[in-house]
Amino acid sequence: MAAGNAPDGPTRLDSWKEIAAFLGRDERTVNRWEKELGLPVHRLPGTKGRVYAYTEELSAWLATPKKASGPVSESGAAEDDSAAQAGPRTETQIGPPTSRKNLGLTVIHGRGGTVEPAPFKTAAGEEIRADSTPSPDYRMALGLLALTVSIVGTIALCAVLYFPRVNRTSRNAGQAVASVPHAPPGGDALRSASPSHDPEAEQFYLKGRYYWNKRTPDDLNKALDYFMQAVVHDPNYAPAYVGMADCYNLLREYTLMPASDAYPRALAAAKKAVQLDDRSSEAHASLAFASFFGMWDVATGEREFRRAIELNPNNPVPHQWYANSLVALHRFPEALDEIARAQALDPASISILADKGNILGAAGKRGEALGLLTQLEKRDPAFRSLHLYLKYLYLRERDYPNFLVESRKDALLVRDDAALAVATAAERGFAQGGARGMFEAMLRVQKKFYARNAVPPTALAQTLALLGNKQEALRYLETACQQRDSALIFIKAEPEFDSLHDEPGYRELLVRMNLPLEDAQ
Repeated sequence: MAAGNAPDGPTRLDSWKEIAAFLGRDERTVNRWEKELGLPVHRLPGTKGRVYAYTEELSAWLATPKKASGPVSESGAAEDDSAAQAGPRTETQIGPPTSRKNLGLTVIHGRGGTVEPAPFKTAAGEEIRADSTPSPDYRMALGLLALTVSIVGTIALCAVLYFPRVNRTSRNAGQAVASVPHAPPGGDALRSASPSHDPEAEQFYLKGRYYWNKRTPDDLNKALDYFMQAVVHDPNYAPAYVGMADCYNLLREYTLMPASDAYPRALAAAKKAVQLDDRSSEAHASLAFASFFGMWDVATGEREFRRAIELNPNNPVPHQWYANSLVALHRFPEALDEIARAQALDPASISILADKGNILGAAGKRGEALGLLTQLEKRDPAFRSLHLYLKYLYLRERDYPNFLVESRKDALLVRDDAALAVATAAERGFAQGGARGMFEAMLRVQKKFYARNAVPPTALAQTLALLGNKQEALRYLETACQQRDSALIFIKAEPEFDSLHDEPGYRELLVRMNLPLEDAQ
Protein backbone atom coordinates (compact mmCIF):
# COMPACT_ATOMS: atom_id res chain seq x y z
CA MET A 1 0.00 0.00 0.00
CA ALA A 2 1.38 3.38 -0.93
CA ALA A 3 1.52 5.45 2.19
CA GLY A 4 1.40 9.17 2.65
CA ASN A 5 2.88 11.07 5.56
CA ALA A 6 1.87 9.56 8.87
CA PRO A 7 -1.39 11.03 10.17
CA ASP A 8 -1.93 12.13 13.75
CA GLY A 9 -4.22 9.16 14.49
CA PRO A 10 -4.87 5.71 13.08
CA THR A 11 -6.27 5.45 9.56
CA ARG A 12 -9.56 3.60 9.17
CA LEU A 13 -10.18 1.12 6.35
CA ASP A 14 -13.90 0.74 5.59
CA SER A 15 -14.24 -2.49 3.60
CA TRP A 16 -12.72 -5.92 3.09
CA LYS A 17 -11.30 -4.58 -0.17
CA GLU A 18 -9.40 -1.77 1.56
CA ILE A 19 -8.18 -4.10 4.31
CA ALA A 20 -6.95 -6.62 1.72
CA ALA A 21 -5.21 -3.86 -0.26
CA PHE A 22 -3.43 -2.63 2.87
CA LEU A 23 -2.20 -6.16 3.62
CA GLY A 24 -1.34 -6.89 0.00
CA ARG A 25 -3.51 -10.03 -0.10
CA ASP A 26 -6.89 -10.97 -1.58
CA GLU A 27 -10.17 -10.65 0.32
CA ARG A 28 -10.55 -14.40 0.75
CA THR A 29 -7.21 -14.59 2.52
CA VAL A 30 -7.89 -11.75 4.95
CA ASN A 31 -11.32 -13.26 5.72
CA ARG A 32 -9.56 -16.48 6.68
CA TRP A 33 -6.98 -14.58 8.72
CA GLU A 34 -9.76 -12.94 10.72
CA LYS A 35 -11.42 -16.29 11.47
CA GLU A 36 -8.31 -18.38 12.09
CA LEU A 37 -5.60 -15.96 13.24
CA GLY A 38 -7.46 -13.14 14.96
CA LEU A 39 -6.98 -10.37 12.39
CA PRO A 40 -8.42 -7.26 14.14
CA VAL A 41 -11.51 -6.49 12.04
CA HIS A 42 -14.56 -4.71 13.47
CA ARG A 43 -18.22 -4.81 12.37
CA LEU A 44 -20.53 -1.86 12.21
CA PRO A 45 -23.51 -2.38 14.52
CA GLY A 46 -26.88 -2.55 12.82
CA THR A 47 -25.42 -3.42 9.41
CA LYS A 48 -25.12 -6.70 7.55
CA GLY A 49 -21.55 -7.58 6.72
CA ARG A 50 -20.12 -4.02 6.99
CA VAL A 51 -16.61 -4.10 8.41
CA TYR A 52 -13.82 -1.70 9.22
CA ALA A 53 -10.28 -1.87 10.59
CA TYR A 54 -7.59 0.48 11.79
CA THR A 55 -4.19 0.39 10.11
CA GLU A 56 -2.48 0.81 13.48
CA GLU A 57 -4.12 -2.37 14.78
CA LEU A 58 -3.33 -4.27 11.58
CA SER A 59 0.31 -3.21 11.78
CA ALA A 60 0.53 -4.33 15.40
CA TRP A 61 -1.09 -7.65 14.49
CA LEU A 62 1.45 -8.19 11.71
CA ALA A 63 4.31 -7.59 14.12
CA THR A 64 3.27 -10.47 16.37
CA PRO A 65 3.78 -14.21 15.67
CA LYS A 66 0.93 -16.24 14.16
CA LYS A 67 1.54 -19.99 13.80
CA ALA A 68 0.31 -22.52 11.27
CA SER A 69 1.56 -25.99 10.36
CA GLY A 70 3.57 -26.29 7.17
CA PRO A 71 5.05 -23.66 4.80
CA VAL A 72 2.83 -20.65 4.22
CA SER A 73 1.38 -20.35 0.74
CA GLU A 74 0.61 -17.14 -1.13
CA SER A 75 -3.02 -17.43 -0.05
CA GLY A 76 -1.94 -17.57 3.56
CA ALA A 77 -2.98 -21.21 4.04
CA ALA A 78 -0.57 -23.88 5.19
CA GLU A 79 0.71 -26.03 2.35
CA ASP A 80 1.20 -29.76 2.58
CA ASP A 81 4.88 -30.62 2.45
CA SER A 82 5.48 -34.23 1.57
CA ALA A 83 9.02 -34.06 2.89
CA ALA A 84 7.77 -32.82 6.22
CA GLN A 85 5.34 -35.71 6.47
CA ALA A 86 8.24 -38.13 6.71
CA GLY A 87 9.14 -36.73 10.12
CA PRO A 88 7.81 -34.37 12.76
CA ARG A 89 6.14 -31.28 11.31
CA THR A 90 7.67 -27.93 12.15
CA GLU A 91 5.71 -24.78 12.79
CA THR A 92 6.02 -21.90 10.32
CA GLN A 93 5.03 -18.43 11.42
CA ILE A 94 2.74 -16.13 9.48
CA GLY A 95 3.86 -12.54 9.84
CA PRO A 96 7.13 -11.34 11.32
CA PRO A 97 8.37 -13.04 14.51
CA THR A 98 10.31 -11.01 17.02
CA SER A 99 13.57 -12.53 15.81
CA ARG A 100 13.24 -10.52 12.59
CA LYS A 101 13.55 -7.17 14.33
CA ASN A 102 17.32 -6.82 13.95
CA LEU A 103 17.58 -7.49 10.22
CA GLY A 104 18.04 -3.95 8.89
CA LEU A 105 17.25 -0.25 9.09
CA THR A 106 14.22 1.84 9.95
CA VAL A 107 13.08 4.43 7.44
CA ILE A 108 10.24 6.92 7.31
CA HIS A 109 8.88 7.46 3.84
CA GLY A 110 5.78 8.61 2.09
CA ARG A 111 4.43 9.84 -1.21
CA GLY A 112 6.05 13.19 -1.80
CA GLY A 113 7.65 13.00 1.64
CA THR A 114 11.21 12.90 2.85
CA VAL A 115 13.30 9.99 3.92
CA GLU A 116 15.41 9.84 7.05
CA PRO A 117 17.15 6.51 7.60
CA ALA A 118 17.59 5.77 11.28
CA PRO A 119 20.40 3.72 12.82
CA PHE A 120 19.72 0.24 14.06
CA LYS A 121 21.52 -2.25 16.21
CA THR A 122 22.40 -5.74 15.15
CA ALA A 123 21.97 -8.72 17.43
CA ALA A 124 25.57 -8.22 18.48
CA GLY A 125 24.84 -4.62 19.50
CA GLU A 126 26.66 -3.02 16.57
CA GLU A 127 25.07 0.25 15.45
CA ILE A 128 24.76 0.70 11.70
CA ARG A 129 23.67 3.84 9.88
CA ALA A 130 22.65 4.23 6.23
CA ASP A 131 25.21 5.64 3.83
CA SER A 132 25.03 9.29 2.93
CA THR A 133 24.03 9.77 -0.71
CA PRO A 134 23.05 12.83 -2.79
CA SER A 135 19.60 11.63 -3.81
CA PRO A 136 16.60 11.46 -1.44
CA ASP A 137 15.14 8.71 -3.61
CA TYR A 138 18.37 6.78 -3.29
CA ARG A 139 18.37 7.22 0.47
CA MET A 140 14.87 5.75 0.58
CA ALA A 141 16.24 2.44 -0.62
CA LEU A 142 19.10 2.27 1.82
CA GLY A 143 16.95 1.91 4.88
CA LEU A 144 14.31 -0.50 3.65
CA LEU A 145 15.66 -3.79 4.91
CA ALA A 146 14.18 -4.81 8.21
CA LEU A 147 11.66 -2.18 9.21
CA THR A 148 9.52 0.11 7.09
CA VAL A 149 7.06 2.73 8.21
CA SER A 150 3.52 2.36 6.89
CA ILE A 151 0.84 5.01 7.30
CA VAL A 152 0.86 4.78 11.06
CA GLY A 153 4.09 3.26 12.21
CA THR A 154 6.96 0.84 11.86
CA ILE A 155 6.30 -2.67 10.50
CA ALA A 156 8.91 -5.41 10.59
CA LEU A 157 10.64 -6.24 7.32
CA CYS A 158 8.97 -9.53 6.64
CA ALA A 159 5.53 -7.99 6.99
CA VAL A 160 6.47 -5.17 4.65
CA LEU A 161 7.92 -7.55 2.12
CA TYR A 162 4.67 -9.50 2.06
CA PHE A 163 2.55 -6.38 1.37
CA PRO A 164 3.15 -5.72 -2.35
CA ARG A 165 1.69 -8.58 -4.37
CA VAL A 166 0.69 -9.10 -7.96
CA ASN A 167 -2.99 -8.16 -7.60
CA ARG A 168 -2.41 -4.42 -7.40
CA THR A 169 -2.31 -1.71 -10.06
CA SER A 170 0.75 0.40 -10.66
CA ARG A 171 2.27 3.14 -12.72
CA ASN A 172 4.20 0.52 -14.64
CA ALA A 173 1.03 -1.20 -15.85
CA GLY A 174 -0.10 -0.74 -19.42
CA GLN A 175 3.13 0.40 -21.01
CA ALA A 176 2.58 -0.40 -24.66
CA VAL A 177 5.70 1.02 -26.27
CA ALA A 178 9.17 0.47 -24.87
CA SER A 179 12.52 -0.80 -26.04
CA VAL A 180 14.07 -3.22 -23.60
CA PRO A 181 12.78 -4.61 -20.33
CA HIS A 182 12.75 -2.27 -17.36
CA ALA A 183 14.87 -4.83 -15.57
CA PRO A 184 16.40 -7.68 -17.55
CA PRO A 185 15.64 -11.13 -16.19
CA GLY A 186 18.37 -13.10 -14.53
CA GLY A 187 20.06 -16.26 -15.73
CA ASP A 188 18.45 -19.61 -15.17
CA ALA A 189 21.52 -21.13 -13.53
CA LEU A 190 20.97 -21.97 -9.88
CA ARG A 191 22.89 -19.60 -7.65
CA SER A 192 25.48 -21.32 -5.49
CA ALA A 193 24.50 -21.37 -1.83
CA SER A 194 27.18 -20.92 0.77
CA PRO A 195 27.00 -23.27 3.79
CA SER A 196 24.35 -22.18 6.24
CA HIS A 197 24.41 -22.37 10.02
CA ASP A 198 20.86 -23.72 9.68
CA PRO A 199 20.37 -26.49 7.08
CA GLU A 200 16.66 -25.65 6.91
CA ALA A 201 17.54 -22.15 5.71
CA GLU A 202 19.46 -23.61 2.79
CA GLN A 203 16.55 -25.89 1.91
CA PHE A 204 14.16 -22.92 1.89
CA TYR A 205 16.66 -21.05 -0.25
CA LEU A 206 16.94 -23.87 -2.80
CA LYS A 207 13.15 -24.10 -3.05
CA GLY A 208 13.05 -20.36 -3.62
CA ARG A 209 15.55 -20.60 -6.47
CA TYR A 210 13.50 -23.36 -8.08
CA TYR A 211 10.42 -21.16 -8.21
CA TRP A 212 12.37 -18.01 -9.08
CA ASN A 213 13.73 -19.64 -12.21
CA LYS A 214 10.17 -20.35 -13.44
CA ARG A 215 9.42 -16.61 -13.66
CA THR A 216 5.64 -16.52 -13.47
CA PRO A 217 3.80 -14.11 -11.14
CA ASP A 218 2.71 -16.91 -8.81
CA ASP A 219 6.10 -18.62 -8.81
CA LEU A 220 7.98 -15.41 -8.08
CA ASN A 221 5.76 -14.82 -5.07
CA LYS A 222 6.34 -18.40 -3.90
CA ALA A 223 10.06 -17.86 -4.31
CA LEU A 224 9.90 -14.71 -2.20
CA ASP A 225 8.03 -16.56 0.54
CA TYR A 226 10.71 -19.28 0.65
CA PHE A 227 13.56 -16.75 0.75
CA MET A 228 11.80 -14.98 3.61
CA GLN A 229 11.51 -18.25 5.52
CA ALA A 230 15.23 -18.85 4.94
CA VAL A 231 15.97 -15.48 6.56
CA VAL A 232 13.78 -16.37 9.53
CA HIS A 233 15.74 -19.60 10.07
CA ASP A 234 19.11 -17.91 9.61
CA PRO A 235 19.17 -14.06 9.63
CA ASN A 236 22.86 -14.11 8.63
CA TYR A 237 22.41 -16.30 5.53
CA ALA A 238 23.52 -14.00 2.68
CA PRO A 239 22.13 -16.05 -0.26
CA ALA A 240 18.59 -15.65 1.10
CA TYR A 241 18.91 -11.86 0.91
CA VAL A 242 20.26 -12.19 -2.62
CA GLY A 243 17.20 -14.25 -3.49
CA MET A 244 14.90 -11.63 -2.02
CA ALA A 245 16.64 -8.90 -4.02
CA ASP A 246 16.39 -10.93 -7.22
CA CYS A 247 12.68 -11.53 -6.64
CA TYR A 248 11.96 -7.83 -6.32
CA ASN A 249 14.14 -7.04 -9.32
CA LEU A 250 11.85 -9.28 -11.40
CA LEU A 251 8.46 -8.79 -9.70
CA ARG A 252 8.14 -5.26 -11.09
CA GLU A 253 8.63 -6.67 -14.59
CA TYR A 254 6.65 -9.92 -14.46
CA THR A 255 3.83 -8.61 -12.24
CA LEU A 256 2.11 -5.30 -11.57
CA MET A 257 4.23 -4.47 -8.53
CA PRO A 258 5.27 -0.81 -8.82
CA ALA A 259 8.95 -0.30 -9.44
CA SER A 260 8.85 2.32 -6.68
CA ASP A 261 8.02 -0.52 -4.26
CA ALA A 262 10.24 -3.19 -5.78
CA TYR A 263 13.57 -1.48 -6.38
CA PRO A 264 14.09 0.03 -2.90
CA ARG A 265 13.42 -3.38 -1.36
CA ALA A 266 15.75 -5.05 -3.85
CA LEU A 267 18.51 -2.55 -3.13
CA ALA A 268 18.15 -2.89 0.64
CA ALA A 269 18.21 -6.71 0.51
CA ALA A 270 21.23 -6.67 -1.82
CA LYS A 271 23.12 -4.29 0.45
CA LYS A 272 22.42 -6.60 3.38
CA ALA A 273 23.75 -9.56 1.38
CA VAL A 274 26.96 -7.68 0.54
CA GLN A 275 27.32 -6.67 4.18
CA LEU A 276 27.09 -10.34 5.20
CA ASP A 277 29.32 -11.69 2.41
CA ASP A 278 31.40 -9.16 0.51
CA ARG A 279 32.98 -11.96 -1.54
CA SER A 280 29.66 -13.04 -3.04
CA SER A 281 29.48 -12.47 -6.77
CA GLU A 282 25.72 -12.96 -6.60
CA ALA A 283 25.29 -10.28 -3.94
CA HIS A 284 27.28 -7.72 -5.90
CA ALA A 285 25.35 -8.54 -9.08
CA SER A 286 22.02 -7.99 -7.32
CA LEU A 287 23.30 -4.73 -5.85
CA ALA A 288 24.45 -3.62 -9.29
CA PHE A 289 21.07 -4.44 -10.81
CA ALA A 290 19.05 -2.44 -8.28
CA SER A 291 21.52 0.45 -8.28
CA PHE A 292 21.65 0.81 -12.06
CA PHE A 293 18.10 0.06 -13.16
CA GLY A 294 16.22 1.15 -10.07
CA MET A 295 18.21 4.08 -8.67
CA TRP A 296 19.80 5.35 -11.91
CA ASP A 297 23.13 5.23 -10.13
CA VAL A 298 25.06 4.39 -13.28
CA ALA A 299 28.54 4.63 -11.76
CA THR A 300 27.75 2.35 -8.81
CA GLY A 301 25.88 -0.08 -11.04
CA GLU A 302 28.73 -0.48 -13.50
CA ARG A 303 31.30 -0.76 -10.69
CA GLU A 304 29.29 -3.48 -8.94
CA PHE A 305 28.73 -5.42 -12.17
CA ARG A 306 32.48 -5.44 -12.76
CA ARG A 307 33.09 -6.47 -9.15
CA ALA A 308 30.63 -9.36 -9.47
CA ILE A 309 32.37 -10.56 -12.62
CA GLU A 310 35.79 -10.20 -11.00
CA LEU A 311 34.71 -12.32 -8.02
CA ASN A 312 33.36 -15.08 -10.25
CA PRO A 313 33.99 -14.77 -14.02
CA ASN A 314 32.05 -18.02 -14.53
CA ASN A 315 28.82 -16.64 -13.08
CA PRO A 316 26.58 -15.94 -16.12
CA VAL A 317 24.19 -13.64 -14.27
CA PRO A 318 26.34 -10.47 -13.96
CA HIS A 319 27.42 -10.85 -17.58
CA GLN A 320 23.76 -10.93 -18.64
CA TRP A 321 22.64 -8.05 -16.47
CA TYR A 322 25.70 -5.97 -17.36
CA ALA A 323 24.91 -6.53 -21.05
CA ASN A 324 21.48 -5.01 -20.57
CA SER A 325 22.88 -2.02 -18.69
CA LEU A 326 25.27 -1.43 -21.59
CA VAL A 327 22.24 -1.25 -23.90
CA ALA A 328 20.88 1.57 -21.74
CA LEU A 329 24.25 3.30 -22.15
CA HIS A 330 24.07 2.79 -25.94
CA ARG A 331 27.27 0.71 -25.89
CA PHE A 332 26.01 -2.03 -28.17
CA PRO A 333 29.27 -3.82 -29.14
CA GLU A 334 30.16 -4.26 -25.47
CA ALA A 335 26.61 -5.40 -24.73
CA LEU A 336 26.82 -8.08 -27.42
CA ASP A 337 30.18 -9.27 -26.03
CA GLU A 338 28.78 -9.58 -22.50
CA ILE A 339 25.61 -11.42 -23.53
CA ALA A 340 27.79 -13.81 -25.60
CA ARG A 341 29.82 -14.57 -22.47
CA ALA A 342 26.65 -15.19 -20.51
CA GLN A 343 25.37 -17.56 -23.21
CA ALA A 344 28.66 -19.47 -23.29
CA LEU A 345 28.43 -19.98 -19.52
CA ASP A 346 24.76 -21.00 -19.52
CA PRO A 347 23.76 -22.02 -23.08
CA ALA A 348 20.42 -23.52 -22.00
CA SER A 349 19.10 -20.33 -20.38
CA ILE A 350 16.07 -19.05 -22.25
CA SER A 351 16.25 -15.70 -20.51
CA ILE A 352 19.83 -15.17 -21.69
CA LEU A 353 18.85 -16.16 -25.22
CA ALA A 354 15.84 -13.86 -25.11
CA ASP A 355 18.01 -10.97 -23.92
CA LYS A 356 20.46 -11.74 -26.71
CA GLY A 357 17.64 -11.40 -29.24
CA ASN A 358 16.58 -8.12 -27.70
CA ILE A 359 20.13 -6.74 -27.70
CA LEU A 360 20.59 -7.76 -31.33
CA GLY A 361 17.48 -5.79 -32.19
CA ALA A 362 18.61 -2.73 -30.21
CA ALA A 363 21.98 -2.89 -31.99
CA GLY A 364 20.27 -2.77 -35.40
CA LYS A 365 20.59 -6.49 -36.20
CA ARG A 366 16.83 -6.91 -36.41
CA GLY A 367 16.81 -9.83 -38.82
CA GLU A 368 18.95 -11.92 -36.48
CA ALA A 369 16.88 -10.77 -33.53
CA LEU A 370 13.60 -11.74 -35.18
CA GLY A 371 14.87 -15.19 -36.14
CA LEU A 372 16.11 -15.97 -32.63
CA LEU A 373 13.07 -14.59 -30.77
CA THR A 374 10.46 -16.29 -32.97
CA GLN A 375 12.32 -19.61 -32.59
CA LEU A 376 12.32 -19.19 -28.81
CA GLU A 377 8.65 -18.23 -28.81
CA LYS A 378 7.74 -21.55 -30.41
CA ARG A 379 9.81 -23.35 -27.79
CA ASP A 380 8.35 -21.54 -24.78
CA PRO A 381 5.23 -19.49 -25.64
CA ALA A 382 4.51 -18.74 -21.96
CA PHE A 383 7.81 -16.89 -21.39
CA ARG A 384 6.78 -13.27 -21.11
CA SER A 385 10.01 -11.56 -22.21
CA LEU A 386 9.78 -13.07 -25.69
CA HIS A 387 6.44 -11.37 -26.38
CA LEU A 388 7.71 -8.14 -24.84
CA TYR A 389 10.76 -8.06 -27.10
CA LEU A 390 8.90 -9.18 -30.23
CA LYS A 391 6.29 -6.49 -29.67
CA TYR A 392 8.92 -3.75 -29.77
CA LEU A 393 10.77 -5.37 -32.66
CA TYR A 394 7.63 -5.57 -34.81
CA LEU A 395 6.77 -1.97 -33.96
CA ARG A 396 10.15 -0.75 -35.21
CA GLU A 397 9.84 -2.86 -38.34
CA ARG A 398 6.38 -1.29 -38.90
CA ASP A 399 4.89 -4.79 -38.89
CA TYR A 400 1.80 -3.54 -37.10
CA PRO A 401 -0.38 -6.69 -37.38
CA ASN A 402 2.25 -8.73 -35.52
CA PHE A 403 2.85 -5.82 -33.13
CA LEU A 404 -0.82 -6.02 -32.19
CA VAL A 405 -0.69 -9.80 -31.73
CA GLU A 406 2.30 -9.62 -29.42
CA SER A 407 0.86 -6.66 -27.51
CA ARG A 408 -2.21 -8.69 -26.61
CA LYS A 409 -0.17 -11.78 -25.66
CA ASP A 410 2.09 -9.71 -23.42
CA ALA A 411 -0.83 -8.01 -21.65
CA LEU A 412 -2.52 -11.35 -20.99
CA LEU A 413 0.64 -12.99 -19.65
CA VAL A 414 1.34 -10.19 -17.18
CA ARG A 415 -2.36 -9.92 -16.24
CA ASP A 416 -2.39 -6.21 -17.00
CA ASP A 417 -5.89 -4.83 -17.57
CA ALA A 418 -4.60 -1.41 -18.62
CA ALA A 419 -2.22 -2.86 -21.20
CA LEU A 420 -5.00 -5.09 -22.50
CA ALA A 421 -7.29 -2.10 -22.92
CA VAL A 422 -4.55 -0.24 -24.82
CA ALA A 423 -3.97 -3.29 -27.04
CA THR A 424 -7.69 -3.56 -27.81
CA ALA A 425 -7.87 0.13 -28.69
CA ALA A 426 -4.80 -0.24 -30.91
CA GLU A 427 -6.45 -3.11 -32.82
CA ARG A 428 -9.60 -1.07 -33.45
CA GLY A 429 -7.65 2.04 -34.36
CA PHE A 430 -5.49 0.17 -36.85
CA ALA A 431 -8.52 -1.43 -38.48
CA GLN A 432 -10.14 1.98 -38.92
CA GLY A 433 -7.24 4.32 -39.60
CA GLY A 434 -4.00 2.45 -40.16
CA ALA A 435 -0.85 3.26 -38.18
CA ARG A 436 -1.85 6.80 -37.24
CA GLY A 437 -5.31 5.67 -36.22
CA MET A 438 -3.67 2.99 -34.07
CA PHE A 439 -1.41 5.44 -32.23
CA GLU A 440 -4.21 7.96 -31.73
CA ALA A 441 -6.50 5.25 -30.31
CA MET A 442 -3.70 4.05 -28.03
CA LEU A 443 -3.08 7.57 -26.77
CA ARG A 444 -6.72 8.12 -25.83
CA VAL A 445 -6.82 4.97 -23.72
CA GLN A 446 -3.34 5.57 -22.26
CA LYS A 447 -4.45 9.01 -21.05
CA LYS A 448 -7.55 7.49 -19.50
CA PHE A 449 -5.54 4.95 -17.52
CA TYR A 450 -2.76 7.43 -16.77
CA ALA A 451 -5.36 9.49 -14.89
CA ARG A 452 -6.00 6.36 -12.80
CA ASN A 453 -2.30 5.95 -12.07
CA ALA A 454 -2.24 2.71 -14.10
CA VAL A 455 -0.05 3.71 -17.09
CA PRO A 456 3.41 5.27 -16.71
CA PRO A 457 4.22 8.64 -18.28
CA THR A 458 6.88 7.12 -20.54
CA ALA A 459 4.17 5.16 -22.37
CA LEU A 460 2.36 8.36 -23.31
CA ALA A 461 5.64 10.08 -24.19
CA GLN A 462 6.53 7.29 -26.61
CA THR A 463 3.15 7.34 -28.33
CA LEU A 464 3.22 11.15 -28.59
CA ALA A 465 6.72 11.03 -30.08
CA LEU A 466 5.52 8.52 -32.68
CA LEU A 467 2.69 10.92 -33.52
CA GLY A 468 5.19 13.77 -33.95
CA ASN A 469 4.11 15.77 -30.89
CA LYS A 470 7.58 16.54 -29.53
CA GLN A 471 6.74 19.14 -26.88
CA GLU A 472 3.97 17.13 -25.25
CA ALA A 473 6.20 14.06 -25.34
CA LEU A 474 8.93 16.02 -23.54
CA ARG A 475 6.43 17.14 -20.88
CA TYR A 476 5.55 13.54 -20.11
CA LEU A 477 9.24 12.62 -20.06
CA GLU A 478 9.83 15.37 -17.52
CA THR A 479 7.01 13.92 -15.39
CA ALA A 480 8.56 10.47 -15.79
CA CYS A 481 11.87 11.79 -14.51
CA GLN A 482 10.25 13.50 -11.52
CA GLN A 483 8.39 10.27 -10.68
CA ARG A 484 11.49 8.15 -11.33
CA ASP A 485 9.66 6.02 -13.86
CA SER A 486 11.96 3.01 -14.19
CA ALA A 487 11.36 2.69 -17.95
CA LEU A 488 13.20 5.95 -18.51
CA ILE A 489 16.64 4.39 -18.00
CA PHE A 490 16.46 3.01 -21.56
CA ILE A 491 15.55 6.30 -23.21
CA LYS A 492 18.76 6.43 -25.28
CA ALA A 493 18.09 2.98 -26.76
CA GLU A 494 14.49 3.68 -27.83
CA PRO A 495 14.16 4.73 -31.50
CA GLU A 496 10.75 6.25 -30.70
CA PHE A 497 12.62 9.18 -29.13
CA ASP A 498 15.12 9.71 -31.95
CA SER A 499 13.27 12.85 -33.07
CA LEU A 500 13.88 14.43 -29.66
CA HIS A 501 17.66 14.06 -29.55
CA ASP A 502 18.35 17.68 -30.55
CA GLU A 503 15.85 19.10 -28.05
CA PRO A 504 17.45 20.83 -25.03
CA GLY A 505 14.87 19.26 -22.70
CA TYR A 506 15.85 15.77 -23.85
CA ARG A 507 19.55 16.38 -23.25
CA GLU A 508 18.83 17.83 -19.81
CA LEU A 509 17.02 14.62 -18.91
CA LEU A 510 20.06 12.54 -19.83
CA VAL A 511 22.27 14.63 -17.57
CA ARG A 512 19.83 14.29 -14.65
CA MET A 513 19.73 10.50 -15.13
CA ASN A 514 23.53 10.18 -15.25
CA LEU A 515 23.39 8.95 -18.86
CA PRO A 516 26.08 10.02 -21.37
CA LEU A 517 25.10 12.70 -23.86
CA GLU A 518 27.09 11.16 -26.68
CA ASP A 519 26.64 7.65 -28.02
CA ALA A 520 29.50 5.21 -27.56
CA GLN A 521 28.86 2.47 -30.10
